[in-house]
Amino acid sequence: MKKYLVFLSLAVSIGLQAQTVKIAAASSLRIVLEEIVTRYKEINPGVKIILNLGASGVMVQQISNGGDFDLFMSADRSFPEMLKSRGLAHGEVRTYAKGRLVLWSNTLDVSKGLEVLTGKSVNRIAIANPALAPYGDRAVQCLKNYKLYDKIRHKLVYADNIAQAALFAQTGNAEVGIIAYSLVLSPDMKGSFFLPEVTSYKPVEQALVLIKDPKINPEAVNFVKFVTSKACWPIFEKYGFILP
Repeated sequence: MKKYLVFLSLAVSIGLQAQTVKIAAASSLRIVLEEIVTRYKEINPGVKIILNLGASGVMVQQISNGGDFDLFMSADRSFPEMLKSRGLAHGEVRTYAKGRLVLWSNTLDVSKGLEVLTGKSVNRIAIANPALAPYGDRAVQCLKNYKLYDKIRHKLVYADNIAQAALFAQTGNAEVGIIAYSLVLSPDMKGSFFLPEVTSYKPVEQALVLIKDPKINPEAVNFVKFVTSKACWPIFEKYGFILP
């Protein structure tokens, strides 16, 4: 009888856990994931989705230190592959979308291009920390490709993640930001923007991987199937992502 009660308690615990999906996600996904999660919960009303947003590199550190997550949605394929190589992830690493960089400002007209960064009207340029955030790394690559990096590197202001870099530019802590296009397409990001050539930086190949064994939380597997399905393609495209 005692063994049966222990088994029943474990089964109930697993059943409850399966209704909650804890996601570690790149900050560039804030807007698009909010919409995707809303859509998913409409179809699956009993499911709870918990989002933890930050720089992809920081998410890797948290997962490596035992962070309790079911799924990792990165802004770069290399980070989930790193976890997989360390035995900290399960299943295949899947690319779900490709992101784009954008130059954005709500006080200056930046629509003519990156050369505006060399002007006297720009004293601070917000980008995400290149060591932790793929979009920050790509911003540096882009500036070097346009042969502007050495001219304006003293103006760069580093944020912890791409959402914070967008906030710096939005609140006036920087005149401009080189950020994720997906964030600029948010309704509250009114301003001027310029899209650098996608060939000016390494592709932002955003990928995901399951952190826990799929048997532990089947609901996480269901969410992965949904977020990589055609049902979510229009949402990704709405926020400027390129479909893989």
